[in-house]
Amino acid sequence: MLVDLDIPMTDKNKAASDAGPTQVRLGPLERRMLEEVWSRESLTVRELLADGKIRLAYTTVMTTLDRLFKKGLLDRTEEGRAFRYSAHCAPAELPRLVAVSGMRRWIESTGPSPLPLSYFVEALSTHDARLLDDLRILVEQKRSELKKREGKK
Repeated sequence: MLVDLDIPMTDKNKAASDAGPTQVRLGPLERRMLEEVWSRESLTVRELLADGKIRLAYTTVMTTLDRLFKKGLLDRTEEGRAFRYSAHCAPAELPRLVAVSGMRRWIESTGPSPLPLSYFVEALSTHDARLLDDLRILVEQKRSELKKREGKK
């Protein structure tokens, strides 16, 4: 999911920008549609077109929302013969969503091997060796969390 996310700055998505660069390839229309979905709890294509702010063909909006759904940025549920779309995450959560899904795909592409992790550790240590201490702490916290979950089963 590699992309420049040039969404216009609003109070709603400024936190996402401050969290660092995001990497999701969105065209101008996709960015506009995502902003519209973020500004509402949920919507259908018909509802989006009804207020007149967007003057595009129904099928254009429908295709664009479907692309955002396929990119994992929107959720949708059937509503009659149409879909109701909602944001998969808040604007501030987008960098995390993109990073985690990208890393999962990267790890899954190599099969069961510690090799990708060794590359990650090498990149961290080259960038800032102190990040290795942060990584160790995060791994220990995640192990503890997973043990607690297993204990509840």
